[in-house]
Order: sequence, then structure tokens, then C-alpha cells
Amino acid sequence: MRHLLDTRDLARADAIRILDVAEDMAATQHREVRKLPTLRGRTVVNLFFEDSTRTRISFEAAAKRLSADVINFSAKGSSVSKGESLQDTAQTLQAMGADAVVIRHGASGAPQTLATSGWITAGVVNAGDGTHAHPTQALLDAFTIRSRFFGAASRGRDLSGLRVTIVGDILHSRVARSNVWLLTTLGAEVTLVAPPTLVPQDVSAWPVRVVYDLDEAIASGPDALMMLRIQLERMNAAYFPTEREYSRTWGLDAARSAALPPGSIVLHPGPMNRGMEISAAAADSPRSTVLEQVANGVSVRMAVLYLLLAGERTETEEDGR
Repeated sequence: MRHLLDTRDLARADAIRILDVAEDMAATQHREVRKLPTLRGRTVVNLFFEDSTRTRISFEAAAKRLSADVINFSAKGSSVSKGESLQDTAQTLQAMGADAVVIRHGASGAPQTLATSGWITAGVVNAGDGTHAHPTQALLDAFTIRSRFFGAASRGRDLSGLRVTIVGDILHSRVARSNVWLLTTLGAEVTLVAPPTLVPQDVSAWPVRVVYDLDEAIASGPDALMMLRIQLERMNAAYFPTEREYSRTWGLDAARSAALPPGSIVLHPGPMNRGMEISAAAADSPRSTVLEQVANGVSVRMAVLYLLLAGERTETEEDGR
């Protein structure tokens, strides 16, 4: 694996391989010594042009548990805030000897540009670009679903036969886009639920069913219900009347959570707007996988960095022989 930029072009076998390696990584996190020497001597740069806590810390923990050296680069207070271009930043990282660059950027396509520009030889991992993609979030969501439903029998399995419903701000959500393509590749049946104003215009080309009534979607019996954060910071128009109206019509409250089939689970990529898209009762219920998703995120990102860097090193060593 050279880069991880999007789930849309991720083959089923490659996705399952990442999930299987993440299983191995998760197993090491229950040991007394959780650190592995796998990436000793490698340098991973977290290049974040957008604010992030969860994703940046998760990648940092993943790299450090693989013994990599980690450099955290935030655009705020850096040369970027003084007008430095992505190209100049990339060439600086190249000169510093970065082996992998984890990039989050407000512009859709920035990770692709970095990976294909020739400015840098490091492997590139997309940690979220605009409203385009967030592949490691989708992978950790798929890992969480697979673990909950198949447990110890997860290895080598896809998600065939499972029904996943994604609810909320689809329009602005890179998480939704990445999940649609990955979950479909893994065999799941995906349904989207949102107000008509928060459904993308190009959704007819997506391999999904779209409904506008959350109660109807819950009545159809989903195995997993993914609630998305309402991204008010990306909204420059009125997409729904009021926050209270949104919560009443499309929010997951205790009654809707209780109406879900036995054994179904509730996911949320975080951060949560409690009381808006999800109630505290639903977020903290036994169905909720929110904290599992955070823990699984470290294991999945360990797997991605391992496959990006350790696999590359193995091939290089083999070529040298």
C-alpha cells in the first residue's frame, strides 16, 4: 500500500487486509507492554490544516505504539498562517526525512495533490479533506461493526448481510461518503436518512437507498445506525427550520433507540452534539459503540501505518537481496 486517500478505490481484499491487521494490532493493546518496535527509525508527520483533537491524537498514539518518531504540525501559528503554500510545506517535510504524512485539509483533493505532485516521496494518509473523504474513519467504523457482529470469527470476513443506516448531515459529511463506498465494497446494504436539504445532488450515483423519514428507516430493522454530527460550521444557509425541529424529526432519542431491533448498534464518529442528533440516553446506552470506535481507531490507524511503512520496508529489503 503506497497511500490511503479514499475508500472509493479501495479493493475489497485490501480493505479486509487492513481490518485483519487491525485485529492483530488490537490484540497487542491488551498486553502489559503495548508498544511494538515495528516502525522504529521511521518518521510520521501529522500535518493538520484543520483543527482536530480525536483524529490527530489517534494517529499520534498509533504511530508511537509502533515506535515511530512523530512530528505534529499545526497550520495555526505556523508558516502556513503566514502564507506558505502546500508545496513549500511538503518540500520542507521532504527535507526533514518524513516517511509518512498524515494530512487533514479543508480543501477537497489536497491529500491527492500531495501524493501525486512529486513534491514528497513519503506515503500519504488522508485524515479528512473538505467534504470529500475520511478513509480511516470509515475503516474504524467497519472494524467496529464487524467486531460487534462477528467477534472472534471476524478475521477474513466482510459485512455481507448487514444493513447499515447513516443518518443526518450527509451533504457536508466526508465520513458518510467514505462509509458509503467502503461499506458497500464490504457487502453491506446502506441506507441514507436526512432532510432533503442535506442530501447531496449527486446521491443518485451512489450505491444507496435514500429515505427522509427516520422512523420509517428504524422500522425497516437496521443492524447498525450511524448518527452524523450536524456540521453547523460548514453551513452558510438555513438547511432546516430550527435545531429543536431537527432533533424532533431526525434525532435519535430514547424512544427511537428502544425501537431498534434487538442486537442492533448505534455509531457516531464524534464529536457529538448531545441533545441534537443524538440524546444522552442513546449515546450512553449499551447499543452505543462510541467509545469502542475511539479505541478501534488507534488499532486501525496502527494497521494503516504498518501496511504503509513496514510493508514498503520489507519490499525494499527484498529488492536489496
